[in-house]
Amino acid sequence: MLHFTASLPYDRRLASCDIRGSIAHVEMLADRSVINAEEAELIIKGLEEIRAEVQEGRFPYDLEFEDIHMNIEKRLIEKLGPLGGKLHTARSRNDQVTLDTHLYMKEEIRIIDQFLQQLQATIINLADRFEGVLIPGYTHLQRAQPVLLSHHLLAYFWMLVRDRERLAGVLVRTDLMPLGAGAIAGTGYDIDREQVAEKLSFSRLYENSIDAVSDRDYIIEFLSFSALLMMHLSRLCEELIMWSSAEFGFIELDDAYTTGSSMMPQKKNPDLAELARGKTGRVYGSLFSMLTVMKGLPLAYNKDMQEDKEGLFDTVDTLKNLLPILSEMLDTMSIDRVRLKEAVDDDYLCATDLADYLVRQGTNFRDAHYAVGEFIAFCRREGIRLRELDPEKRSRFHPALAGDIADLLDPVKVVNARCSRGGTAPSAVKKQLELARRLSGNQKKQQ
Repeated sequence: MLHFTASLPYDRRLASCDIRGSIAHVEMLADRSVINAEEAELIIKGLEEIRAEVQEGRFPYDLEFEDIHMNIEKRLIEKLGPLGGKLHTARSRNDQVTLDTHLYMKEEIRIIDQFLQQLQATIINLADRFEGVLIPGYTHLQRAQPVLLSHHLLAYFWMLVRDRERLAGVLVRTDLMPLGAGAIAGTGYDIDREQVAEKLSFSRLYENSIDAVSDRDYIIEFLSFSALLMMHLSRLCEELIMWSSAEFGFIELDDAYTTGSSMMPQKKNPDLAELARGKTGRVYGSLFSMLTVMKGLPLAYNKDMQEDKEGLFDTVDTLKNLLPILSEMLDTMSIDRVRLKEAVDDDYLCATDLADYLVRQGTNFRDAHYAVGEFIAFCRREGIRLRELDPEKRSRFHPALAGDIADLLDPVKVVNARCSRGGTAPSAVKKQLELARRLSGNQKKQQ
């Protein structure tokens, strides 16, 4: 029973948050004369000694005492005798554990946001480095239209903008102070919750004691943010995996972020990208697990809620391990400019511009679309490029196609024409990059 119910093996990482919350609690108890100043000073000194033991790896964890909160209290009593038992005055483990989790998450959210900002900066640097490089744009994994590689990469920057906005929202709803809620109904002691909130840098309090001890929305919301973020990173990694394959050959990942084969000497496996893609399912699982745990729980606290931490901790570790190394892998990758030029030198990619050209000649778009489609189908059957068909034969599909269409089949000029806001033309991408630079630097302030 003890081994099944104990949370100490994983919640011990909350030790520093637990001690920080306990010190603020004791200071408040002394200020409200619930305990005297001398008692508070001794308790705080004992807690500081325990913090040093934890940091130096000397703390005597004891599974018999179930969780980190009881372990710290037990150690305090060992140091101070019965005085240590006064630490728990006017609080319950129910509001204590959720306080620790709020404090932990506030710290981790800020660290994760810094890693996201670093990844955004890496993407911006890549967009600068690969300025002017064209790549086939895809829909349905079929070549669609030529685009700038910078434009393609910046799509992920804007995904990360939304991710950071979501994370900022999670922080707002994590920045709630639950201590003082007691087990369910508050406390009869004359406490000052506002003082504790101020000492612990919380901007708001839970206004309902039942809500305070039973709320896990902030954890679910963080896991939801994480699932969306991992989905974006998985899509990026999927493209890196494809682009680095022999079939595409667009990029090469640095050796430091790939592995070899135990049998095939020629292999260069994109293991980091593949594992990032795989860990997305792990994060999804934590989200679904927490939603399932909470869906049928009556108010207020239930032991089921102990299941909130392992998935949370695992998700935090996954993000903190992945984000910096993903930035490094992106920063060190190289591109094969020759292969990319060959891939873009496919004038079928310019079909939309041919149709638009016919529209400007007075044809409605549907008829223009059909004419160009027939033109392309014929060239495919003949195994030739559009530019290789002589003007007389092109005119069979539409008279206007007999004219000089060379510029319409030039991928560079096709890209340059996409100058609408958000488009792939160099002029539009330059504006997009300027906005991205401003936003990546200012977004944290805006949060």
